[in-house]
Amino acid sequence: MSAEGTEQQTESHTVRIAAAWTLVGVPLAYGLVETLRRAANLFSG
Repeated sequence: MSAEGTEQQTESHTVRIAAAWTLVGVPLAYGLVETLRRAANLFSG
């Protein structure tokens, strides 16, 4: 296997990991923000 092939696989793998974390992280962050907003309303009256 050449060094170019390994480098290309690493870049592809990095892009896939970043895309997966984005797909998970964005809804997770949104849910966390909404939960904190509603909890603040609950305790503020």
